[in-house]
Amino acid sequence: MAISRPDRRNALFRTKSVEQSIRDTDEPDSKLRKELTAWDLTVFGVAVVVGAGIFTLTARTAGNVAGPSVSLAFVFAAIACGLTAFCYAEFASTVPVAGSAYTFSYATFGELVAWIIGWDLTLEFALAVSVVAKGWSQYLGEVMGSRSPIMHIGSVDFDWGAVSLIAVLAVLLAVGTKVSSRVSAIAVAIKLAVIALVLVVGLTYFDSSNLSPYIPPSQPGAEGAGLHQSLFSFFTGAGQSNFGWYGLLAAASLVFFAFIGFDVVATTAEETKNPQKALPRGIIGSLLIVTVLYVAVSIVLTGMVPYTELAGKDATLATAFAIHGDTWVKNIISIGALAGLTTVVMVLFLGQTRVLFAMSRDGLLPRRMAHTGSRGTPVRLTVFVGVVCSVLAGFIEFGTLEEMVNIGTLFAFVLVSIGVIILRKTRPDLPRGFRVPFVPLIPILAVLACLWLMLNLSVETWLRFIVWMVLGLLVYFAYGRRHSVLRTTTPADSPD
Repeated sequence: MAISRPDRRNALFRTKSVEQSIRDTDEPDSKLRKELTAWDLTVFGVAVVVGAGIFTLTARTAGNVAGPSVSLAFVFAAIACGLTAFCYAEFASTVPVAGSAYTFSYATFGELVAWIIGWDLTLEFALAVSVVAKGWSQYLGEVMGSRSPIMHIGSVDFDWGAVSLIAVLAVLLAVGTKVSSRVSAIAVAIKLAVIALVLVVGLTYFDSSNLSPYIPPSQPGAEGAGLHQSLFSFFTGAGQSNFGWYGLLAAASLVFFAFIGFDVVATTAEETKNPQKALPRGIIGSLLIVTVLYVAVSIVLTGMVPYTELAGKDATLATAFAIHGDTWVKNIISIGALAGLTTVVMVLFLGQTRVLFAMSRDGLLPRRMAHTGSRGTPVRLTVFVGVVCSVLAGFIEFGTLEEMVNIGTLFAFVLVSIGVIILRKTRPDLPRGFRVPFVPLIPILAVLACLWLMLNLSVETWLRFIVWMVLGLLVYFAYGRRHSVLRTTTPADSPD
């Protein structure tokens, strides 16, 4: 086949056709095995979403930022995610290829934007895997009777609990995606049983007076000043973001972290049987299930104890039961959290490898990393991601860095939502297993909701995000641009 050189003036924004993306999935050396069903995807969605939010984030946000209105913050975040979930469902059913937002962006915005979003997703997943693994390690410490499994190596603290988890999950993911789904199903059953126990026992301590005031008055505090305040507060002069309406809005951006995961379902598109139907069901179904669970648990939690008793960095769901002296419930919650957070790390780990897999297959990263073994999994990438995340989780204290996961995800959501509108206009002929209703209204609302949540993240998070994006551009122009497969070959059937 003759190879023609593309016009380099337009190469940065040259799109990769949907047909070419789908054809690439048949390359023998980088072919993923199709073995997931709609049920598997729903399990993955619930597995990754239910965990971090309920077990480690709800109590902290209630005690330090929003008070009882944390339940409303979950609703606000769920609305933004729901609007975006429709857009993900359409894209995933139209372009059933690994890579999620990266692949979707390549088909609509072109190579440069695709690289930016891929680089952004790398930040999102790598940090999320590491942050949640450390949360898992904290619960392991509670089960073991100490604060966390930390080994002191000279002046350096090493979190062997988080590293051990990542290592075990790397082996499972290398063995096969179907095996990972079965492990997730067992862990999901355990944590749903624990959540049911929380709701039943928690209701016995429920006191409606603890929900008043539902939106506590704003309080001054050092954490909301300077670079630590939200970007919205910075520009409007509101300053403090703790409690009050500003606290509620800031809380919605923080608990958004709890919903991260439904988009990971889209990264498994290439490994799904009948993706046109299974992907929309998995994405939307899992989001509906977890929204109900989050709102129910947050209402019961803030009804059990005054929100002021949940203040502090170490407050968790188990704290409310410890206050009432129910240590047996606290221990069960800790064990449930171990199971729950295990699946969160697993599916985020899976998403990270699939995004990097798609970028490597396109030549933006070394193509040898996209090699799949006899089991149909990218073993090399799995090992690479495992090593990087182990170093991050083992040696780094993240602090406010976890907000970087939120801004990275929201940025991806914005591009996917805009991409639906663009692809409807440029490729109306494409078969779509799911269609977003009321286009362009729903995608526009999704964009506005995500931008609003981004504005309520801290100034320092925005600055770190900009630095990460600039670093990504440097990597792209130093390597990705020169090695891009799309820049060296022109598919014969690319649409005009």
